[in-house]
Amino acid sequence: MSRRGVPWNKRATKVILGGAGLVLLMGAQNSAARQQAQADLDVAAAAERGRKEFVQSCGFCHGADATGARGPDLMRSPLVAHDVKGDQVGPVIRQGRADKGMPGLPLSDAQISDVAAFLHARLVEAARSASVPKAYPVEKLLTGNAESGKAFFNGAGGCNKCHSAAGDLAGVASKGTPMELEAHMLYPGGKHRTAVVTLASGEQVKGAVEHADDFVIAVRDEKGWYRSFRRDAVKVEIQDGLAGHRELLSKLTQADVHNLFAYLETLK
Repeated sequence: MSRRGVPWNKRATKVILGGAGLVLLMGAQNSAARQQAQADLDVAAAAERGRKEFVQSCGFCHGADATGARGPDLMRSPLVAHDVKGDQVGPVIRQGRADKGMPGLPLSDAQISDVAAFLHARLVEAARSASVPKAYPVEKLLTGNAESGKAFFNGAGGCNKCHSAAGDLAGVASKGTPMELEAHMLYPGGKHRTAVVTLASGEQVKGAVEHADDFVIAVRDEKGWYRSFRRDAVKVEIQDGLAGHRELLSKLTQADVHNLFAYLETLK
């Protein structure tokens, strides 16, 4: 064999080994893709079985699409959102909720797993939806008790400390769709921070916060003027109008949400 043939053999060996490695890599990727595709098919099949079981056993109360009927909308249920393969919904399905008129259902582990798969598929579908229809039926949202909502508004919720049914909330249910009302109830938009800026002279400037950082505070005063000040030259007191909302949001139960909405819907 000539000396010139040795390097060629080495190059050929590298090419062959490299090609073999590429084939193995592609084979592993194809295998993983097939496994994922099969897993997706299994989940879809379980969700379809669960849909049929749900419609038969639960649809009369929660609606065929789980968005509520006589019973609550499960797409907004924290219990469903935190469920893992039926560990949360399973006990409720089997034991029922006698205080809410829900009977227990003797479903097997496999049936509960399928129902959970259906509910999670519906959650994914809802999350991927481009928008919620503005004409969402109010009947599907009105699953709470208006009197209980009024009691919460004036009592434990503390809503009446900042709002009034005869004041800022008068006619609020007529100012938009039911979905917009509920969304605004839970996540109010707009600017709600105000500030009192005290100058070195003692003069006070009050207004809505337009900008605030470690160096500058800017407000829109009561006359509509934009006024900006260096933070190190003034005393600043900022009041956050949404602080109470954020604090309450973490404490709201599903019943609180439904009852409070039912009460606000009466303010027309």
